[in-house]
Amino acid sequence: MDVEFDRNREVKVSDFEETVIQEQDVFDESPENEIRYKTLSWQFVTLLMISEIVSNGMLSLPSSLAVIGIAPALILIVFLGVFGLFTAKLLIDFKLHHPSVHSMGDAGYIIGGPILREVLGFGTIIFAIFATGGELISGQQALSILSDDGICNVFLVLIFAAATFLLSLPRTLGNLSWLGLLSTALIVVSGIVGMVGAGASPVPGRIVGAAMSNNFYEAFLAVTNPADVILFAGHFMRVAFFILISEMRRPQDAMKVPVKRFATIFYTLFALVVYLYAGNTVESPAFLSLSPKWAKAAFAIALGNFLIAGALYIHTAAKLLYVRNFRHTRHISTHTILGWSIWIILCLGATATAFVLAVTLPIFSYLIGITASLFAAWYTYGLAGFFWLHDTYHSQGGRKALVRQPLGTTVAILTILAGAFTCVAGTYVSVQLIINAYRERIVGSPFMC
Repeated sequence: MDVEFDRNREVKVSDFEETVIQEQDVFDESPENEIRYKTLSWQFVTLLMISEIVSNGMLSLPSSLAVIGIAPALILIVFLGVFGLFTAKLLIDFKLHHPSVHSMGDAGYIIGGPILREVLGFGTIIFAIFATGGELISGQQALSILSDDGICNVFLVLIFAAATFLLSLPRTLGNLSWLGLLSTALIVVSGIVGMVGAGASPVPGRIVGAAMSNNFYEAFLAVTNPADVILFAGHFMRVAFFILISEMRRPQDAMKVPVKRFATIFYTLFALVVYLYAGNTVESPAFLSLSPKWAKAAFAIALGNFLIAGALYIHTAAKLLYVRNFRHTRHISTHTILGWSIWIILCLGATATAFVLAVTLPIFSYLIGITASLFAAWYTYGLAGFFWLHDTYHSQGGRKALVRQPLGTTVAILTILAGAFTCVAGTYVSVQLIINAYRERIVGSPFMC
């Protein structure tokens, strides 16, 4: 489904090419620049993406197996992994055809004008802040386990938020790339420790099923886990997809990034092993199902990953706003007092917002599910279909180009429909969770220790 460019076919093709050529890359890499952005190799992009995707997503999947069974869950994990790889290819192609695109907001402007730019840009910021809040909660859970609940949760979130803010301050992703290496190592090792711990202390009398019978609400909840901070396909990482590629030395190497393949294999292995030893008693996050000593070991190792992942989300929200306001000015490429002041304020503001939401809203984890459903479904699935249709239409001759490629057109439309379905169904499930939580009186109070 690659867009082919041919100057000799029709006038519309050359017009489209001229537009692409005239698009200026978001970062001017002149030799005299004090700050250089395009420094990431595809290997370090892989590490940054893995540190995000494998973070909380890994910990919620074993509970999905407990609801729908091993066979359906593993089929879905593999299918969503392959589908996520396909839509990533469409996003990468769109970025290569439009080098000025730095965020989903920029992409929205190309396919839908200024209104869609604001909607997708706003969604990206909200999404990143809620993702940060999710990491803060994960950090608080880890610290609570390690301290045997000896410190008030609000203080733990505050401590974790302060550390997250400090790590988010480097202006370029290249300066965060080595943290990606550390973060990836930590989450992989913690996953291995979790699997060993589950095997060392299997739950007596556990029930393990190949397939379970559930209604739509229970099955969809298990697949998406909206209350558990993450949806499998790496939705949160798609928020930063264009931002990451924009800082690659060679954006053309983006498809070499093996994130989906690694995540699919590791997710499958972790979810299966933990579920087999914990059975229907498995909790979310999965480390809570381990014996106390193994839970402490796994959480202690994963703690660094939660911290770095949160910093990357803060960096994403701040970078979008910073580039939006200072694109192609000296504040992007040089160390100015105004530039650094605004950057620090943006990082601090995003961190503070995430902290306040996490500690003041008792239903915050449910709101993450709504945010994921409203925006993540489109960032991961639906928009990729729109991107392909847009570039094919404008580069290859309008409607005739779409008719000449029935398979590509059909798949793009199905991708859009998949995004719409996930958006509507996920929102329904998340709202129903909130209703049930209030009905069962399990909603806590703000600032509760």
